[in-house]
Amino acid sequence: MLGKRLSAGTPVFLAPMAGITDAPFREIVENFGATAVVSEMVSSESLVRFSQKTYKRLVDRNAGSLKIVQLVGFDPGNMAESAIINESLGADVIDINMGCPVRKIVSNNSGAALMSDENLAVKIVESVVKAVKIPVTVKMRLGRDSEHITFASLAKKLEESGAQMLAIHCRTRAQMYSGNANWSLIKELRDIIKIPYLCNGDIKNGDDAARALEQSGADGVMVGRAALGKPWLPNQIMKFLDTKEVIPPPTGAEQFNIIMKHLDAALDFYGESRGIRIFRKHFCRYCSGLNGASSFREIINHSDDVSFIKNCAKDFYKRLF
Repeated sequence: MLGKRLSAGTPVFLAPMAGITDAPFREIVENFGATAVVSEMVSSESLVRFSQKTYKRLVDRNAGSLKIVQLVGFDPGNMAESAIINESLGADVIDINMGCPVRKIVSNNSGAALMSDENLAVKIVESVVKAVKIPVTVKMRLGRDSEHITFASLAKKLEESGAQMLAIHCRTRAQMYSGNANWSLIKELRDIIKIPYLCNGDIKNGDDAARALEQSGADGVMVGRAALGKPWLPNQIMKFLDTKEVIPPPTGAEQFNIIMKHLDAALDFYGESRGIRIFRKHFCRYCSGLNGASSFREIINHSDDVSFIKNCAKDFYKRLF
């Protein structure tokens, strides 16, 4: 199933983002059209302890979707057990997080910390590959910092360990999300590995994606933060890469309907109380740059009344569009 998606036009994936790419958001992005979407990172340690909050992240409500679950952890045994659990729950692909630079994750020898421990990184991939029958992929970075650019040597080892695809965020762990992504640096992978790889970082539109592909030699792209508040973006980029067609964003009225559909999905998934709290960050992204957005955010961030918030949103978008 992964191979079919990769061969159908130029691949455009939605990147995994903690607290963002939950089931409602993945569903809305998929409905617009994307090669695939990836779950929020799921802690293997929590999963083997049967954390209900962690299990919630595994839910995928879109029938026929390519279900990719990203696991984060440092123990090969727990990672393998978590992969088995996900395979039994219907996952089509297991993605291993070797790119998260957040201190909480790195200090636990997980995420981007694995870029500095290639032996452990290889053991984790080998353990997961042996444990499941579905494809295993890896998301990684360039290396620890500008003095330790290790992606090339690690990529070759991961391929030999059984990884079937890589996604490279073209920044180092030290950069976090600052500075510019260096797409051209990963072009050498074209001559090092045979498995497909995706270019990630600073891809905000079709032009960015086209330049990223040219400079990186990658097989496709992975879009992250630019899709916040723009769930239609991966599809726009796909169309541009394959046909050079520039698809305009939805009209204001259409965007309002998208937001309301997304909100209702979040409320249904989490329940009203938690759902409205979680959705506030999406509201802020959807209205970013619009006239009066600051006042609108102030109102919705201080109310838990769903009907009131929906009416405020309706008035806000009706006034603009």
